[in-house]
Amino acid sequence: MEAEIVQARKEARAIYRVLSRFYPDVHCELDFETPFQLLVATVLSAQCTDKRVNQVTPKLFKKYGTPRAMAAAQIPAIEEIIHSLGFHHSKAQNLKSLSTRLVTEYNSEVPGDLDELVTLAGVGRKTAHVVLGHAFGIPGITVDTHFGRLSRRFHWSESEDPVQVEKDVGLLIKESEWTNLSQRMIWHGRRICHSRKPACGACPLASLCPSYGIGEVDKIKALKLVKRDEDFR
Repeated sequence: MEAEIVQARKEARAIYRVLSRFYPDVHCELDFETPFQLLVATVLSAQCTDKRVNQVTPKLFKKYGTPRAMAAAQIPAIEEIIHSLGFHHSKAQNLKSLSTRLVTEYNSEVPGDLDELVTLAGVGRKTAHVVLGHAFGIPGITVDTHFGRLSRRFHWSESEDPVQVEKDVGLLIKESEWTNLSQRMIWHGRRICHSRKPACGACPLASLCPSYGIGEVDKIKALKLVKRDEDFR
């Protein structure tokens, strides 16, 4: 069993080295200036693209850029600004609720703790890890749909359960890289390793990926499937 784990780590880290070279300057694609703004943007990104969220948050943060301002806002006023992002009723309620708790229980500060973050309205482990990693520098594995899909394609995990995927992948990649790993996996899933038709022929992991060939292998055709950075800005 130990030999299998050692081999799995070797293969996983080989893939991660290529991802690191291919995406050297990864960063959170949500625009924010404070931990609170990142928390809000991440809550809004549920079932929505980061690009669309970034189009809405400047106006939202201009009016309600702090926990105190958001907590004092009327829900219909929040809904009006975020309406285009979908699920605006529940998202507005969550933003007001979590902001109120930040004001009343955390002195208007976003807690830098996973267990406390996930008690806030609209905040799950995925959102919490995004905030911890990018606002506080605390390593965490963000298992969104892209990360989960790629983990299974790389044979890093067989599970559909995000928490189990976290545990499985955490055994393969060193903790200090978890935040960057998450971002690189998400970028690769968005740009090349798509859900329905991966661009296998244009993938830098072609020689390493155990799932190579499930998508388009012709290089010219595959290149047409690749999405560019500007598609997300």
